[in-house]
Amino acid sequence: MNPTLDLLLTRRSVAAALLVAPGPDAEQLQTLLTIASRVPDHGKLVPWRFIVFEGESRVEAGRRLAAIAAARQPDISEARLEDERQRFAKAPLVVAVVGRAAEHVKIPVIEQIYSAGAVCLNLEIAAHAMGFGACWLTEWPAYDAEARAALGLTDAETIVGFIHIGTPTLKPTDRPRPALEDIVSRFGD
Repeated sequence: MNPTLDLLLTRRSVAAALLVAPGPDAEQLQTLLTIASRVPDHGKLVPWRFIVFEGESRVEAGRRLAAIAAARQPDISEARLEDERQRFAKAPLVVAVVGRAAEHVKIPVIEQIYSAGAVCLNLEIAAHAMGFGACWLTEWPAYDAEARAALGLTDAETIVGFIHIGTPTLKPTDRPRPALEDIVSRFGD
């Protein structure tokens, strides 16, 4: 079969906790972000951007989120706080895809959001093609204004995904996929 089709047929998400070093080096990261940004983008608006969490910045981001959680939940367990501190430190690299969709005279906001989603998938596929594993997550920091601000977003921006990238500690298994006969229809039938 065609190698590109093989790649697409074998892409699997790998849990962030199962991604270890080594992660992409600087040159590989540059390639990953270049590939990620090659998506349909009606009007060439670039309605997304990247925040790269690597090295110590992963730990600092977790500290900020843990501080928010602790302030809101005074009785939060130490284990839960440690989970927050380690949120971005599990995988060697996390790339936040930040959505910047805005009202436009010609381009609907939803098309801009779709473009940002395509960025996330391109990033996952490119990581897989390089031999890394990846996992697209959101969770509470993506939907919390204070958390987004702590991570460097403006009020007008959203998190489309946190893409965790590293070397998988095990080969991912496939999950059940829908049968095509259950999800495909033909117009006019």
